[in-house]
This record gives sequence, C-alpha cells and structure tokens, in this order.
Amino acid sequence: MQAGAGQVEELCITGGTVLTMDEAGSLIPDGALLIRQGRIAYCGPTAALPPAADSTRRVLRARGGLIMPGLINAHTHAAMTLMRGLADDLPLDTWLNEHIFPAEKNLTPQAVYWGAMLGCLEMIRSGITAFCDMYLFARQVARAADDAGLRAVLGEVLYDFDSPSYGQIDNGLALTRDFIAELAPHPRLSAAVMPHALYTCSRGLMERAGALSAETGACLDIHLAENREETAQVQKMWGARPLAVLEDLGLVNERLWIDHGVDLNQAEIERLAQAGARVAHCPESNMKLASGVAPLPAMLAAGVKVGLGTDGCASNNDQDLFGEMDSCAKLAKAANLDPTAAPAEAVVGLCTSRGAVAFGLPGELGVLRPGALADVIVLDTDRPHLTPMYNPLSHLVYAARGSDVVHTVCHGRVLMAEGVVEVMDQEEVVAKARQQAMALTGREVL
Repeated sequence: MQAGAGQVEELCITGGTVLTMDEAGSLIPDGALLIRQGRIAYCGPTAALPPAADSTRRVLRARGGLIMPGLINAHTHAAMTLMRGLADDLPLDTWLNEHIFPAEKNLTPQAVYWGAMLGCLEMIRSGITAFCDMYLFARQVARAADDAGLRAVLGEVLYDFDSPSYGQIDNGLALTRDFIAELAPHPRLSAAVMPHALYTCSRGLMERAGALSAETGACLDIHLAENREETAQVQKMWGARPLAVLEDLGLVNERLWIDHGVDLNQAEIERLAQAGARVAHCPESNMKLASGVAPLPAMLAAGVKVGLGTDGCASNNDQDLFGEMDSCAKLAKAANLDPTAAPAEAVVGLCTSRGAVAFGLPGELGVLRPGALADVIVLDTDRPHLTPMYNPLSHLVYAARGSDVVHTVCHGRVLMAEGVVEVMDQEEVVAKARQQAMALTGREVL
C-alpha cells in the first residue's frame, strides 16, 4: 500500500476563518495552517505564518472561506454505492433479506473495489476524510481507501452463513485476525472485528469475535438495537434485549462500537457511557427504513461517545455528512419537541471532535491545533445559500452542503484542490462503478 504517496514537505492553507473545534471553540479570522509530515505544525493568524523551510511548500488558498477539521463518518458500507436506489421504500427486514443479501451473493473483489472507490470519491468531494466501514471483501475496501488517501477503520463483516468473500466463518475469523495484523503499521488504516448483528450471528461466533477483539485490542463493531423489531427478534432468539446479550457475553467495554442504537432505554444508555462504548448515530438511514429515532440527547447527556454516520448508500442514498448533520439536528428537535435539542455546536462535534473520540483518536483527529493529524477541509462560503454568515456552526448544520467543499486534505496529502480530485480519475471511477453495478444486479443503469 502506498501510505504516503503524493505528500509534499510542507503544505499551507491560508486566508480563511479557522474553525478549530477545540475545547474553547476557538475561531481564528484570517487564519492559516502549516502542515508537515501529516500533522499540523502551526495553527494561527496568516500574518504570523512561519516562512517556508524550503521550496517544496504548497499553498492552498481559502479565499475567506472556512478552514475546519475533515469530517468523520462513523458508520458506512462504502461499496454499497453500487446498490444506491436498488430497493428503496421498504422495511429493514424486507430490504435486507429480499434485496440486499441476494445481491451481495454476486459480489466480487472487483465490484467491491470499484464500489468503494466511488464511495471514496463521494466522500472526498463532500469533505469526509475518515470513515468506519463494515463490508465484504474488506481488503478491497482497504485498497480503495489507501488509493484514495483516506483514513479508515475497516472490517470484514462476519455472519453465521457462508460469505461470498471468505466462505465459512472459520475463514472469516482467520481473515479478520490477519487483516488486523496487516493494517497495524499503516498510518491511516486499521482493522476491527465486525460481526454483523445478533440476529445473523450465533453465540459461538460472538464469543470467538469477542475473544479476538480482546486478544488484539481491536474494536468490535456491530449493528445493534436498530429498531424495535430487531429487539423483539433478539429477545426471541437470545432471551434478552440486545445490550443485555452483549453484557452476558462480556462485550460491553471500551472496544464496543454500536451502529444505530435506536432502541436503547435509559439504563442501557448509562451502561454504555459507563463502559466507554461508542455509538454511530445514523439518522437518515434510520428515518428512511422507519427504524425509529435514536435517543441522541439522552446519549449526549449521559456522556456516551457518539459519532455521526451516513450508513451505506443503499439505505441513505448519499454520503453527505452536511446533510446528515441537518437531519440529525432537526430530527432530535422534532422527536423531543424541543428546539434546543442537538444544538449546532454539538452536532458539528459529532463529525469532528466528538466523532474523533468515537473513532478512537481523541485529541488527534477532529480538531485543528499543533500536533494534531492534518485532516482538513475548506468550504467556499461565498455562495448565496451561505450569505450572510452570523454563526459558522449554524451554517454548517443548517445551510452548508457537501458541494461547498473546495479543498480536502488527509494526513497532510491534498486529495482535492479547487474542487478537482487529484488522487483518482473521476471519469474512470464512475464508468467502472456503473459497469460493476450492472454486473452485480443484472439491471441497466442510467
């Protein structure tokens, strides 16, 4: 893997308002960043920017826009871009069992690579620099993330039935163990243990997955409490609510990473906070599948580590975290009949500083300050829908769009500048993804 390809000795981003997302909520008007070796070396006024160390410095102009941390997508299935719009307007169980699982039986490594590349392209263009991904043929997702220059936590999805990727579960667990070791030295990629859900995994599989997580120190990522129907199904299969099952298995700890967490009661929320577990909140996917409304205000009040996720494009349809922030804030307000619920600052935090805690890199990711990882985006704010701007945080949640991103930098490498993606051929990726989508589904695409 080409971990540092395309990196310059020094990168400067100048002439914008720096939204640091630090504990004090600092803003730096006419601010600048200096980046060296994948980390921020300077964050402050443009006027005080240190002189160039040599002639290799590259400069990106913010032109009065917002300079902010790259966004963190806490849960997605990047290669499911190939299934975007395939089975809309259906309940979760019908959508999954009658449409998604049958299509996934036809997956190939090539389909996953090009689907993931399309997902990475979409993320780069909309300001996402880090993502957590659960899917089949996970090494192909890692290959795509590496080629795209993004940061990711990745895992091979584990089931009790045979997988088109690894066959029987013994192979899947062995693959996961090897995958964790393979990615350990990588500066941007790491691997996790990812059993799909309690309704697709047996006790034996969950026990082995938990043991592997404990042995390696890797996170254990699982879809859990996605809706009331899932809770009822798990209670019938396991004899307890989903989180109680994980508790009985000894899996409720700081390595646990729950996707969705819609049907959680107050006692379960407090237990997650006590354990230091993480939750990926996916409001648009939850709304589209009518899964319900996750108790976000209660989770934040209890101190649960929460990040914001798009989920895959088959159940959300895009990977725009700016749109997700808007939905997140408004859904929380409507569900709680409280206009102060999920304020803009907290919601932006779910994709930046708070999201970094859930991602496992607190203080290093999701914040702009010296020593932090150099994952940075710039938004062009000289646009009608962003004018006038009284409060940048409010605009990011309620007015901004992924298409407002003009520069995207990950680990000090420029992935997109002036709206032009530099790390891949966009036309090739789109064409290859169309070909793979048709081969996967047997359907013509427009």
